[in-house]
Amino acid sequence: MARVAAIDCGTNSIRLLVADLPASYAGPGAQLLDVTRRMEIVRLGEGVDRTGRLSPAAIERTRVALAGYAAAIEELSVDRLRMVATSATRDAENADEFRTMVTETLGTPPEVVTGDEEARLSFTGAVHGLPPGSHAPYLVVDIGGGSTEFVVGGTGVDAAISVDIGCVRMTERHLHTDPPTPAEIDAAQADITAQVDRALATVPGRDAKTLVGLAGSVTTVVAIARNLTEYDPSRIHHARLTYDEVAKVTTHMLASTRAERLAIPVMHPGRADVIAAGAMVLRTIMERAGIPAVVASEHDILDGIAWSLG
Repeated sequence: MARVAAIDCGTNSIRLLVADLPASYAGPGAQLLDVTRRMEIVRLGEGVDRTGRLSPAAIERTRVALAGYAAAIEELSVDRLRMVATSATRDAENADEFRTMVTETLGTPPEVVTGDEEARLSFTGAVHGLPPGSHAPYLVVDIGGGSTEFVVGGTGVDAAISVDIGCVRMTERHLHTDPPTPAEIDAAQADITAQVDRALATVPGRDAKTLVGLAGSVTTVVAIARNLTEYDPSRIHHARLTYDEVAKVTTHMLASTRAERLAIPVMHPGRADVIAAGAMVLRTIMERAGIPAVVASEHDILDGIAWSLG
């Protein structure tokens, strides 16, 4: 087996997976053997929608987290490494500053992938080992900080699109009051609905038999809906939520203050101010695609990056 390290640097968080890849003779059902998974909220994309640039403070927060990851990668004797950077660094005018920082800190440059490549990696990570009853075609949605990826496929990707309706972007653009006002919610809803409809006009998501939801907005909604007292990936991975459950959590998040959201046991402090927008995106996808339930996955683009190193 090869030991690989995958780093996913998004708009809101930066994550590390160190895993042992199964040998080629292990068969198509073989799984990654996790060594460690880590996540830090660094808000790299803070203000990008407004300024078009990555702020010095955001780059520094990311550098500190990345330095910790670099130390772990060295300690764990990793054979191969790949770092993927997504929405925020595609949009930023000063992406070269970010690239220089990563190269100096990690010893290898980041790959700023296209939306299509981001979608392919997310799909690969998500569909490995889905539970019984999860039938193709799949619609995989990865709700990030700056963008949301829609991917439809069976054994591989048939169609994909990335649209700019991430939880950070929608919060910064629309949800300014604590809690948001009805007018702010209406504006966010109109923006999200228009982008979801555009995505579903491009990829055949309404024909999917299984909706798979990825990333922190989805897993946090599941944890809240299940009334977990602590974040437990084993109880979240492959959990199934109905539309009514998602809608109930969304309404609750929109009506709550940031302090009230922070008091929820499973709420990461870095997600409390953006979870309402992320839940809105998930709810709207289910509404507009006409899909009655979502299967949450803890395996996503990070796992896809790891598989790509095989």
